[in-house]
Order: sequence, then C-alpha cells, then structure tokens
Amino acid sequence: MASGSSILITGGAGFIGSHLLDRLLPDNDVTVLDNFSSGKRERLAGYMGRSNFRLIEADLLQADALPEALAGKDMVFHLAANPDVRLGALDPSVHLRQNIMATHNLLEAMRRAKVKKIAFTSTSTVYGEAKQIPTPEEYGPLLPISLYGASKLACEALISSYCHTFDMQAWIYRFANIVGERGSHGVLVDFIRKLRENPTELEILGSGRQKKSYLEVKDCVEAMLLCLQASDEMVSLFNIGSEDSVDVTEIADIVVRLMGLKEVSYRYTGGDEGRGWKGDVRVMLLSLEKIKGLGWRAKGGSAQAIQSAVEALLSDGSSGS
Repeated sequence: MASGSSILITGGAGFIGSHLLDRLLPDNDVTVLDNFSSGKRERLAGYMGRSNFRLIEADLLQADALPEALAGKDMVFHLAANPDVRLGALDPSVHLRQNIMATHNLLEAMRRAKVKKIAFTSTSTVYGEAKQIPTPEEYGPLLPISLYGASKLACEALISSYCHTFDMQAWIYRFANIVGERGSHGVLVDFIRKLRENPTELEILGSGRQKKSYLEVKDCVEAMLLCLQASDEMVSLFNIGSEDSVDVTEIADIVVRLMGLKEVSYRYTGGDEGRGWKGDVRVMLLSLEKIKGLGWRAKGGSAQAIQSAVEALLSDGSSGS
C-alpha cells in the first residue's frame, strides 16, 4: 500500500482500529466508519477537522451507507465486528448479524464500487482446539468451538470467494489475543474491574490453567502493514501473535502486582472442562514461521505485552469503570 492512498477503516474507533488509524493517517486519506457500539468517540477526537480524515457514523448492516463510505477508496481495512467471544452462547444470532452479514454487505458494496483490496482481522479461534501447537496457517480441519470463531471463519470464506469470483485481493490476519492501551474488553479489563470492586478476592473463570499467546497492539498493527507490503497473492493468510504463552493465573499475578495489592485470594469457577466459558479455547499458540519469514518479530513475549497493557489500562483510569 503506497503512501497517499485513500483508505476506509470499518471499526476505526475501536481498540485495534484506532491504533491502525494513528499509524495510517499521517500519510494517507482515511475514512472511519463506525456505529460506536463498542468504539469510542474520544479515540478520534484529535483527528476531527483534519483535511485527510473523515468520520461516517453508520452500521455495516445499513447497506445504503456504504456507497458513500467506499467512493474513491483504494483499500478497506475491515475491523468492525462484535469482539465478545462469550456473547455467542447468550445470543447465538449476534455474531451472524454483526460479523457475517456485516462482512457480506461490505464485500457486496466493494464489488459494486469496484474497490478491489481488503484487509480483514480474523482470529485464532477459527482453529478451535487445535491438536498441533504451535498452530500453522495450513492447519485443518478448522473446527471452531465458539460462535465467534465460526463467524470469523465464515467471513474468511466469503472474502476468499469474493476475491476469486470478482478479482479482488485480500489479506487475512488470524490474531492471538491483542492487548494494550485503549483495550475495552477481555481478561485484563475484567480482572482490573473485579479487583477495583473487591481488592481481596479475584474470581478467575475456568481452571486458571488456560494458556494463550498475547501481543501488544502496536506490534500487531506493524505486523498487519508489513504483510500488505510483502505478499501479492490473491488471498494472503497470516498468523499474528507472540512466540510464547501465559496461563490465566500468571496473568492474574501480573495484574495484582501492578495494582499494588497484597493477600489477594483467587477463586476459580472451574467451568466446562477447565474452560472459562462455553467456546473458550484452553490452549492457543500460533506458529509464526510465515510472518517471521518476512522479517517480523514481536518486540516482546506474552508476559511483557500483558504488563505493558495493564500499565496503560491503569494509567488511563477508565478501565473497569
């Protein structure tokens, strides 16, 4: 992607989307489309009024809003989605609507507007409970255990089919757990909120032995952009994460230490075979050989990413409020 491009970011007021916007805006014309269901206006405040920035407040389920958003665009970064993995068990249709149908509407609008390039943020949960750890991009069969993972896999399939049918090009990123400044959901936010409410006891969902990979959000954005420059396949697929993992109890220890708390007792819910919730993958570590072949390395491991993320969330002051 050359500097001076005209770019649409769906979900650009979200956690990862706003960091991507920070990185792209100095050298490109960027339009953000966001319905602010989870995105926050304050993340965009510093860019309002700039000649190379535009905000369209709309939902991807509103197909009539998309032609204007796509007019003259060179590329789309599609980050808009419902990111709450646990929600699928409570409302089975939410990920169908907000992930699959929203992505279909976007692709169809891109086809009509003749916008040929899309970068899509998928997830490691498409692998389900993989038998091969670290898990490479070619692992299969893909059998997600959450409706969120299923919806992202369906989106990948839609994107691939549109690319092959309508001569489009896509970059698909399968993320580990991305953490950092502006994070608004996930285990770190959950722990901080709970410990602010009760500094003596922490409820930990599952067995506490669920072990996963974590990556700092700015590292994630740099990996996304590098993949664009390094691959010209019709559909390029990349795992993005760190090369190690930590378990949930280790994460709790980091949060407790950084909050300066003493004598915190942990209470484990046990869950479904040690899972934190229905659809929780117990072990996740991605093979990064493909992206490492491009020269990319995470700046730190999972524990370092978690520590810097917790420090940012605590200094922000809003997490857990």
